[in-house]
Amino acid sequence: MACVKYIILVLCIMFCQCAYYSFSGSLAPHLDTVAVPLFTNQTAEFGVTEQLTDAIINEFTRDNTLKIADPSTADLLIEGEIVRINEQAGAFDRQETVADYKVYITVNIVCHDQVKKQVFWEQRLTQWGIYEPTGGIEAREEGISEAIDKLSEEILNKTVAGW
Repeated sequence: MACVKYIILVLCIMFCQCAYYSFSGSLAPHLDTVAVPLFTNQTAEFGVTEQLTDAIINEFTRDNTLKIADPSTADLLIEGEIVRINEQAGAFDRQETVADYKVYITVNIVCHDQVKKQVFWEQRLTQWGIYEPTGGIEAREEGISEAIDKLSEEILNKTVAGW
């Protein structure tokens, strides 16, 4: 009977130790703030830079691992450039007409550690959103918003989780 109690106690201790997990421990201790200046845009799309920049700031605000700060005082500076927005047919129906489109957004990102004066991470990222061709401009905008949401989440994860 004592052996069973001992095993249960050990399992409870192991479970409790594994129950708490946080990404905040993976950041260097000198990194507390982040700035995201307005991205540049190499495409003909209007308004996407503001949408993407705002989405990234909102993602960091929601996550709360790093505080948003002014670019001149932030520990991390995330700079980006939208280099391409393109569309491709995603799926076809039985009549071989396009059932949906995928809109792809490609960005170049450089995250600078302004404390240590070095690049924290740098990468070209591409994400996509889906929209129906019959939905018009509003549907396409929803597809762009979906791609932007995926990009902002990926940028947050690459920054705070160090992946």
